[in-house]
Amino acid sequence: MKILIISDEECPALWDYYVPGRLKEYDLILSCGDLKSQYLSFLVTMARCPLLYVHGNHDTHYKQDPPLGCDCIDDQLVVYNGVRILGLGGCRKYRNSEFQYTEKQMRKRIRKLRFKLWRSGGVDIVVTHAPPEGLGDGDDPAHWGMVFVSLFAAPPHFGQVQFTDYGLSGIAVMQLSGHLGHQRKLRKGHIRLDLFPGFEKEEYLFMYLKKRLRDLSDTSMEVYFTGLLNKRVAAAVLLF
Repeated sequence: MKILIISDEECPALWDYYVPGRLKEYDLILSCGDLKSQYLSFLVTMARCPLLYVHGNHDTHYKQDPPLGCDCIDDQLVVYNGVRILGLGGCRKYRNSEFQYTEKQMRKRIRKLRFKLWRSGGVDIVVTHAPPEGLGDGDDPAHWGMVFVSLFAAPPHFGQVQFTDYGLSGIAVMQLSGHLGHQRKLRKGHIRLDLFPGFEKEEYLFMYLKKRLRDLSDTSMEVYFTGLLNKRVAAAVLLF
């Protein structure tokens, strides 16, 4: 399933300069908040696939002008194509306004969802507007992370990885955060890929690579990496 994730800023290529058919490959659109309702309505019309959204702290206008044709999943657990998606919008409370919550209020929201989470056997995707505390949050109160989101922060997952034209694929468990995906300075965050899982110790891998280098000493490095690494990964390695 190919998912389009949007948040905080309207993309001109998907609105002002939209080209018919640009969204035809997507199976689902997830909005993490702080976007114009007209923008969401336009996307769901052009894409012809569901658009699920949560509120950002600047989405108070949704009350009077909701995104037409879209589904709000705030405080909801929905299943789409077998994928369990939980929505928890809003951000840390920094003034008296809608879609802003204290940690106590956030915990109360989660407690109300406990039965649904238990009955579904867990969740695959958590759509939030606020980031987890200490992971991609900002220094100003509006962008501080929230402890409650950390409860859903994905633990390490293991599985096969596919290199596609649009990025990495293969593991369905994701956590989405509008503020984490926005153009902000990350405090920490990384992805680690073990491209040689068959070698339990690094020294075994080095021994194998050295032997392969001796056996293929008369060939190019492109040939050396054939069968070892994805072609695009090998090309990136050769740049160093």
